[in-house]
Amino acid sequence: EVRLVESGGGLVQPGGALRLSCAASGFNLSASAMSWVRQAPGKGLERVSVINRAGSTWLSDSVKGRFIISRDNAKNTLYLQMNSLKPEDTAVYYCVLIGTSLRGQGTQVTVSS
Repeated sequence: EVRLVESGGGLVQPGGALRLSCAASGFNLSASAMSWVRQAPGKGLERVSVINRAGSTWLSDSVKGRFIISRDNAKNTLYLQMNSLKPEDTAVYYCVLIGTSLRGQGTQVTVSS
């Protein structure tokens, strides 16, 4: 079964950090282009980061310099390291297999004091 399962979300104070994980099964993550997207309350989906098959990465301007996307090929897992978190980063975060409709169930990130 092809599946994505996110974890690592939670409540964190402004300026804090979290690392999100996305465990992939049923396909080889290292041979795929993957993305992290988020949906804030009352807003649409926003793509925040991409990693392609070659390992090149892209970050949206809203998270550049604060977030890092990476993957562990041995664990078939995608990560999003989020530093210097802001209240506007509050959202449900999803990992997505680019080019398909496959995404996980999402993990909630709340940045609040």
